[in-house]
Amino acid sequence: MKRYILSFYQICFLMLLLTLLNSCVKHPDSPGYEYVDDMFRSQAIEAYIDYGLVGDKVNDTLKNTISARIPTKGTIPYSKSKQTSTTNMPFYYGSSEEERIRAGEEVSLPKHYYLKESNQEANTAEGKRLYGLFCAHCHGDKGNGDGLVITVGGYPAAPPAYNTLKDRKPGSVFHTITYGKNAMGPHASQLNKDERWKLAMYVRTMQFDGDLNLEELVSDNTKDN
Repeated sequence: MKRYILSFYQICFLMLLLTLLNSCVKHPDSPGYEYVDDMFRSQAIEAYIDYGLVGDKVNDTLKNTISARIPTKGTIPYSKSKQTSTTNMPFYYGSSEEERIRAGEEVSLPKHYYLKESNQEANTAEGKRLYGLFCAHCHGDKGNGDGLVITVGGYPAAPPAYNTLKDRKPGSVFHTITYGKNAMGPHASQLNKDERWKLAMYVRTMQFDGDLNLEELVSDNTKDN
């Protein structure tokens, strides 16, 4: 009886065929066997979905549980409130002059900036520091519109002195810093909301010759509530 011996190529073909057959699986979530799959296939991660992966094993019970991820530090919560604009709320106002006036009437300096005397001093001091960096070159050290850009640079349009703009409340000043006004460009890209509020707070003291005008601030916040 003659024995049939497989050739090298036949053995290779059968091994390839078996590999292909083993790679085909019925599970809908399985891609089958892949060569170095971790090198080119990453796990698709979506918020509020648990894929049940614990190490290299899948825990099916976890797939039925919604698991919220903790927001990263600095995440800004969403709010529909248009009455106040704190450091964590969107600023719901456009860049027009009408919107600036509306912001001055509707938006007040957040309470935590002045509620404690220690906070008042620290925030005003930081606002003064920011003013020296971003504003004094045009508005002047005392807010009289006589900065070096005007007096030395010869810029023709001098800004008005702050003590003549007492009707510009913190919400209006915050709006102006955010969007700019006339020759002044917007500063939202240079100053975050917290810094803009502190700067507006310091500007308010310059409007009243060093007085924060707490009665007005308390009244505005009470009116908003």
